[in-house]
Amino acid sequence: MAPCGMLRITETVSIPESELRFTACRSSGPGGQHVNTTDTRVTLLFDVAGSPSLTELQKVAIRGKLRRRMDKHGVLQVTSQMFRSQKTNKESAVDRFVELMQWALKPVVPRKETRVPRSAKRRRLERKKRTGQRKRERKTPDVRGEY
Repeated sequence: MAPCGMLRITETVSIPESELRFTACRSSGPGGQHVNTTDTRVTLLFDVAGSPSLTELQKVAIRGKLRRRMDKHGVLQVTSQMFRSQKTNKESAVDRFVELMQWALKPVVPRKETRVPRSAKRRRLERKKRTGQRKRERKTPDVRGEY
């Protein structure tokens, strides 16, 4: 995490930690008596729609790529329950949040159209001819001896 309460997402985007909310609850899965009484699972909540740190264009990009992790109010949810301590899970959730935001805000590079090389076309046609020949050889010849 970055100092002074700011999470650096990209060169131009930083989000203050004050915009993040955390909730804790019991982790799922096997465990002993300790796991039944401690809230180690951490969910990070970030209001994408209401964030003053993001431009409208950035919000649209995040909504487009991370819509499955968001609720109907535009709140992004990142959960961590990998570790046995709440503090470590909180750090893990923040790290995952930064990774997701970097991925969502990465600009989409448009695909350059390229031509299929002549050699690839030739190989494809040769492969088709060989397959056809193989199938013709499997047939039984008719009365004239032709396939």
